[in-house]
Amino acid sequence: MSLNWYPIINYENCTECGSCFNKCTHGVYEQEKNRTIVVGPIGCIENCRGCQELCPSEAIEYAGDKGNDNKNICSCDCGGNC
Repeated sequence: MSLNWYPIINYENCTECGSCFNKCTHGVYEQEKNRTIVVGPIGCIENCRGCQELCPSEAIEYAGDKGNDNKNICSCDCGGNC
């Protein structure tokens, strides 16, 4: 769990497909009136990019991302598949 790493949805790009909501099992997202929102940023696993990699519109970025190529270096050892 992280206070320094959490998703930010770019709603200009988001197509509301629900991929991020359906992927994340850590309570980070909720769907509200046909819109996915970030409600539990503390539940996001640091360096997990599972929802970002599934997003077909590339609408997810992360607060705390330092631009490193840390893809799939998730602290829960899921390989980015959590």
